[in-house]
Amino acid sequence: MTDFMTLPSGERMAYLFQPGAGPTIVFLPGYMSDMSGGKAKAVMAHAEKRGRACLLLDYTGLGESEGVFAEKSLPLWRDEVIALLDHLAIERAVLCGSSMGGWLMLLLAEVLGDRVAALVGLAPAPDFSEWGFTDEQKAVFARGETVYEDNIYGPEPTPTYAKFWAAGQECRVLAKGIAFTGPVRLIQGQADPDVPWETSIRLAAALRSADVQVHLIKDADHRLSRPSDIAVLLAALDALGGD
Repeated sequence: MTDFMTLPSGERMAYLFQPGAGPTIVFLPGYMSDMSGGKAKAVMAHAEKRGRACLLLDYTGLGESEGVFAEKSLPLWRDEVIALLDHLAIERAVLCGSSMGGWLMLLLAEVLGDRVAALVGLAPAPDFSEWGFTDEQKAVFARGETVYEDNIYGPEPTPTYAKFWAAGQECRVLAKGIAFTGPVRLIQGQADPDVPWETSIRLAAALRSADVQVHLIKDADHRLSRPSDIAVLLAALDALGGD
């Protein structure tokens, strides 16, 4: 059953928490995604079978959480996730980030430090505010306007709001480097139309950790939701089960 935490903003944040052996697996959904997705559910079900602690969550403005999506940003979600971890007294976590969630996990690791045991990225998309838009689209953002793009995963176009883009530009990590030194596993499809597979290679180079592995799946798309793709994810989480 979904639980809720009231944030300092007064908005309620939805989450599902399963106690168990640590470190806690924390699944971070992608842009405009929530904890009802197939990968999140698969991670929770697998954790339950293994007796592992697991946390699913909805960012404010999405899913069952309260808030207006157009008003949200990566730094805000980072701070809200930290507040949730503190609320649940989670001392050690394996952060598992999908797409935009893969960028968010890097921002969280920067703040949480030793509380993060490992990182697992699924088609991680750090800095997509920079490489994911054309100069013309960036000019639209600079005017404070919204960019709408065709959505191959649903009937409605995907909006990106100027506030989100501007905050993202302030959170870029690839050029400055990422201080995290723990184990990192990056899973990336080479048939991904949204995140170039080379992004995972760039991320691997930007991480200070020497324990970084990139798993390329030649025929996988951005969703990485086929049973064979999810099996790779679950195997990575199993391998990172220790403290």
